[in-house]
Amino acid sequence: MKLGLLIPALCRESKLWYVLSKTLAEDAAWKFAKEKGMDLVAINPAMVIGPLLQPTLNTSAAAILSLIKGAQTFPNTSFRMDKLKILRELYPDLQLPEKCADDKPYVPIYQVSKEKTRSLGIEFIPLEANIKETVESLKEKGFVSF
Repeated sequence: MKLGLLIPALCRESKLWYVLSKTLAEDAAWKFAKEKGMDLVAINPAMVIGPLLQPTLNTSAAAILSLIKGAQTFPNTSFRMDKLKILRELYPDLQLPEKCADDKPYVPIYQVSKEKTRSLGIEFIPLEANIKETVESLKEKGFVSF
């Protein structure tokens, strides 16, 4: 079975409807662009944070919420450590985790070039601003209070 067919099948079996919808939408966009002779760029961020646009909690905001709610340990990644450092600076009274779940070295952050996205007119919001907007949105929607 081709990989292009395998991923939607796995999503259906696992009932990962959001992932399935994103996969099918991108596939349709690529087919449309090819048929019309158009250039296409797909940007697939690993994490999207900022104000919640829906009343429910999404996966990315849940990661921030778990740190705020004081998960005593957390997976050992430098990106998590960066978010934790920012949370401490923005909200010094929060009881935040002090250590990682293990003593293994930090998992490195993989940096990608922003040059191509900038050439498309895309500018990214700084991580600090995104984290603050996420926390304030979590407070407004009642997921956390402090």
